[in-house]
Amino acid sequence: MNVRPLHDRVLLQRVEQDEQVRGGIIIPDSAKEKPQEATVIAVGPGKALENGERSALDVKAGDKVLVGKYSGSDIKIDDEEYVILREDEILAVIV
Repeated sequence: MNVRPLHDRVLLQRVEQDEQVRGGIIIPDSAKEKPQEATVIAVGPGKALENGERSALDVKAGDKVLVGKYSGSDIKIDDEEYVILREDEILAVIV
């Protein structure tokens, strides 16, 4: 996969949580909540400032982050699902 996000955008892959069955009820995929934990796959070069320079992003490929459940745009590349969003939509970096 050769994808390079533009400007201050970040490409993430959500980390799937283990499926838990309570009381014998299996929840279908369409009713499950989106996981909030994700892994950074690729980052853009940074936001262009008014003086022509670029501000570096705080995250890098391989970081574990927390994002909102419905933030960003879901995309599919090579049968894999990813999320692309702006860096300011990332809530926290997991250390």
